[in-house]
This record gives sequence, C-alpha cells and structure tokens, in this order.
Amino acid sequence: MAKVCHSCGKGPAFGNSRSHSMVATKRRFDPNLQKVRVLVGAAPRRVYVCTRCLKAGKVTKAV
Repeated sequence: MAKVCHSCGKGPAFGNSRSHSMVATKRRFDPNLQKVRVLVGAAPRRVYVCTRCLKAGKVTKAV
C-alpha cells in the first residue's frame, strides 16, 4: 500500500523512539490515510487520502 496522500502528497515522516534511558531507535510516523472513492477527472477512483484533506474538503467524494 502506498503511504502517500493522493491530494497533498503527504507521506511518512521519520524520527526516533526514545526509551526511558534515552536510547534512540528508528521509527516512522505514518499519515492517517483512508481509502475513499474520489472523482479523478470524470471517473471515480479509489485512492488514499489523508484525513486532513478529507476534513478540509480538498477532494470531491464520488457518490
């Protein structure tokens, strides 16, 4: 599954997990992606869109 938003292109961010002793291990912060039917051009397609774009109305959902 592509971890990238179809609307804004937001993808995973990377950082460190810190334990109690401050030992750093790599981790990734995945965006909250939802699979929705979106009008792309004239045809509806199922694409992954982040919840920020859904809430802001940046995509038109197909009915």
